[in-house]
Amino acid sequence: MKKLFLLLSVLFAISVHANESLSVAATAVPHAEILQFIKPMLAKDGVDLDIKVFTDYVQPNLQVAQKRIDVNYFQTEPYLNAFNKNRGTDLVKVIGVHIEPFGAYSHKFAALKDLPDGANVVIPSDPSNNSRALLLLNKVGLITLKDPGDALCTLKDISANPKHLKFRELEAAMLPRVLDQVDLALINTNYALAAKLDPTKDALAIEDSHSPYVNYLVARSDNRNSEAVTKLAKALTSAEVKAFIAKKYQGAVLPAF
Repeated sequence: MKKLFLLLSVLFAISVHANESLSVAATAVPHAEILQFIKPMLAKDGVDLDIKVFTDYVQPNLQVAQKRIDVNYFQTEPYLNAFNKNRGTDLVKVIGVHIEPFGAYSHKFAALKDLPDGANVVIPSDPSNNSRALLLLNKVGLITLKDPGDALCTLKDISANPKHLKFRELEAAMLPRVLDQVDLALINTNYALAAKLDPTKDALAIEDSHSPYVNYLVARSDNRNSEAVTKLAKALTSAEVKAFIAKKYQGAVLPAF
């Protein structure tokens, strides 16, 4: 009887202290790095974080929608809205974590004013980041858009292109790889950082801290309020993460909380 009592006590202790596993899809920089930073913090709070690193912007959403992964952390609200609309998914925001100022880069020219007539420019092909690139080019005066307030503008919405820029659309992850082959590339900061570019020093133009493109933790409607997801959201917006972002990224990534 005593042995049985001891066995039951051990099993109860194990059940009490067993952590819940939570899988999260993320791109490598800075999302997975931030998640790695908070992983020990979450483990102490009863959540074992299983970080799945992706190099694209499509699979992280599809796998969450298909319930193969619990949540993801890599995207902005405009991208999420466009994805839900185009793919028929119903993914939802949980909390905003950080801003990655979007930038324009060149290995051939030191300033935007040096771009020649007919310069070759590459921009992301996905709807949200495609528009984001055009909005930045409009802001710095390289093009004029019919409606600068349109968060989903396209190349068809360019009303003036005084330098006769020649645009090509590529998958966002490809842009750093073709930087040497083009005159200007509009690159998401996560891919810029992964390619060892310093947005605060290397970008010829960059969004400011008032960018509306906050990166969100995203879930499904059936798990957004789960205890594990709530704990992850709390950890991602903690004072410790704010200090980590400030120290590690030196302004290339900005807390949104």
